[in-house]
Amino acid sequence: MQLVRYLRGASLTLLATLLLSGCDTVVMSPSGDVALQQRDLLVWATVLMLLVIVPVIVLTLWFAWRYRETNTEATYKPEWTHSTVLELVIWSVPLMIIIALGAMTWVSTHKLDPYRPLDRIDAQTPVPVGLEPLTVEVVALDWKWLFIYPEQGIATVNELAAPVDHPIRFKITASTMMNSFFIPAMAGQIYAMAGMETKLHGVINEPGVYKGFSANYSGAGYSQMKFDFHGLSEADFDAWVAKAKASDNALDRETYLELEAPSIDDPVTFYGQVDPTLYHAIFNRCVAPGQTCMEDLMYHSGMGQHGGHHGEADTGHEGHGKHEGHAGHDQHGGHHD
Repeated sequence: MQLVRYLRGASLTLLATLLLSGCDTVVMSPSGDVALQQRDLLVWATVLMLLVIVPVIVLTLWFAWRYRETNTEATYKPEWTHSTVLELVIWSVPLMIIIALGAMTWVSTHKLDPYRPLDRIDAQTPVPVGLEPLTVEVVALDWKWLFIYPEQGIATVNELAAPVDHPIRFKITASTMMNSFFIPAMAGQIYAMAGMETKLHGVINEPGVYKGFSANYSGAGYSQMKFDFHGLSEADFDAWVAKAKASDNALDRETYLELEAPSIDDPVTFYGQVDPTLYHAIFNRCVAPGQTCMEDLMYHSGMGQHGGHHGEADTGHEGHGKHEGHAGHDQHGGHHD
């Protein structure tokens, strides 16, 4: 009987080892500084919580063994009600852990804000003065990823690349359904939503090919909505850009409308030319001919409400209204941070 129990335990241990061997531990061993800081935050938060969890588990097992029915030597005090020392320990230790967790989380939440530009390449290297981040405009389609490089004038489908140790600024939107842009090795996930723009700043510190995918269910092709992220040297990135520029494909509005149609498991595609106004039109949902951009709708709606309240005074503030409309375009249209 003892042999059977031993073999059963050994089998379960072996099975668990085999199952865990297929797990991807990239979250715990990332290659980007932002993801590394997020990993450290997770580890420290877990350690702090274990300061309570481990003693509680150990004491629970010890009490069960110490005060078992057959142990007649255990002290029995049915009238015991209070211990000042025990009360201090029970309340002070969790309180100190909560304070430490709160302080650590508050600092990290602001420091790792995805909208906040990076101030360091890694723990020992600040961002060099004058080094501008690489801008990538990300569009979540059904069910593929479109990456536009406005400074390089290229675009790709289902493949992303960036130089190692160079800050990256992602501007993220979607065509229809909400998705979540996630490269575990580089930084945390952030949502992509139609008619909205989210941002993410990150950096990759080691050359390699990393997996990116959608972390939010978005329909039939969700499981195939994946891409490779290439961390390259500056020279290799320049060669990758040159390869994309050599493509005869051009991404204009008409081509985008064809690309936007739902499809699954699309091959990697390069576009050597890109309409510079395309991302702004995608974000404002006015790619198709005859569509009114959201910023224009909001501008005219605001002007209509203003005129309804003030009558002729509308003319006096017309210039101010237009100025505000352009400011909104700059802030939310994807041309300026």
